[in-house]
Amino acid sequence: MAQFQYTAKSRTGERQEGVFEAPDKRALMAQFSRLGLVPISVQEIQGKASPPAPAAKDVARPGRPAPPARPAAGADAPASRKWFRFERGFHSRPRMKIGELLLFTSELSDLLGSGMTLGAALHALAMRATGKAQDQIVTDLRDEIVSGASLSGALGRWPDSFPTLYVSMVKAGEASGQLPGVLERLVKHYERVLTAREKVGMALVYPLIVTLVGIAAILFMMIFVIPRFSAMFEELGGTLPLPTRILIGLSAGLLKYGWALAIGLAFAVVAARRALRTPAGREWKDRLLLRLPVAGNIVRANAFANFAHTLGTLLANGVQVLQALSIVENTVGNALIAKAIHAAKDRVTDGSSISRPLAQGGAFPRLLTDMLAVGEESGDMTGALEHIGRRYDNELDRAVRLLTTVLEPVMMLLIAVGVGFVAISMLMAVFELTSGLNA
Repeated sequence: MAQFQYTAKSRTGERQEGVFEAPDKRALMAQFSRLGLVPISVQEIQGKASPPAPAAKDVARPGRPAPPARPAAGADAPASRKWFRFERGFHSRPRMKIGELLLFTSELSDLLGSGMTLGAALHALAMRATGKAQDQIVTDLRDEIVSGASLSGALGRWPDSFPTLYVSMVKAGEASGQLPGVLERLVKHYERVLTAREKVGMALVYPLIVTLVGIAAILFMMIFVIPRFSAMFEELGGTLPLPTRILIGLSAGLLKYGWALAIGLAFAVVAARRALRTPAGREWKDRLLLRLPVAGNIVRANAFANFAHTLGTLLANGVQVLQALSIVENTVGNALIAKAIHAAKDRVTDGSSISRPLAQGGAFPRLLTDMLAVGEESGDMTGALEHIGRRYDNELDRAVRLLTTVLEPVMMLLIAVGVGFVAISMLMAVFELTSGLNA
């Protein structure tokens, strides 16, 4: 049993200090919850020498915590805490997916809106074992809060789960005292992001399934069906048509060198992924996506909607313009558009408006910059950005529907050409050989 020195507040607001014994911090927090205490700070008592036992009259009883104990001489609690964090760094850090982040933010907003304190709300979320990455992250957030850290500082320890946008808005909410309202805006923001991703993902599901089934059918015929026909054609003799010879050659090459082809393809995929992660590769990929006939409209609409919603949310929560543009630059999702925002940010530093440098960059459409200029003139930037975001949300819906309408018949046509080539090549050989036998 470990001993923990704590400071907590009762439901009546009375400050209490003392020592509790518990197997770990999770059990300790459960004990606090049963006693109706909200922990402010908790520190495990370390050291070779055990702390002196409290007198009989001072032993902790239900509803009455024990008095504070003297820390052991040479206690190394801070060092042990650092060592714990150092050991934890060797393991892969958990990471919240966007759906888990949305659920966590929504639940935390609801708990704070109901009047619960931040420490108690995080403790309530940490006590629920979901078996996901959220458990360890929320537990760490709770421990940081009860140790006296701010929520934005605790969130900054998990950059893979909480992006700069999230941390900056929470920091602004803490400064203004409107944290529950900021969390509600974050919920709406990530709901929009998740909805946009789901739209694009759902549009690609059916074409992807058709493509995989078609490729699997062609490979099955190349590996199992064509070799049997090839052996039969050799027994019958005769000259095969050119398409049949090509098909038999491809089948024989796939059977003989398929393993090398698979290894080469795997290396090519790994090399391409590494190349696309570099700044030059990411810029090349984003430029190519913007130039695609139908998919480019989706990428463009999604980036502009994300720009408008994110910038509007940041400005509405009191984030400064330059800081907001820096955050949007890192979250817009396209390297070329991010470069245009970076250039515009440098011009804004010189004192010009946002719409003018964005228009000079050439990456943003004239309609967007004109609507933004109207918002600057009227003093309602957040309202203008909200209108821009809705407009490009609607354009994203239209682009996704167009992609679905165009992509499905194109993929069906390509698969039909592949399967048809195999079938026609085999039938041509059969007709050629049978006509020779009849003659």
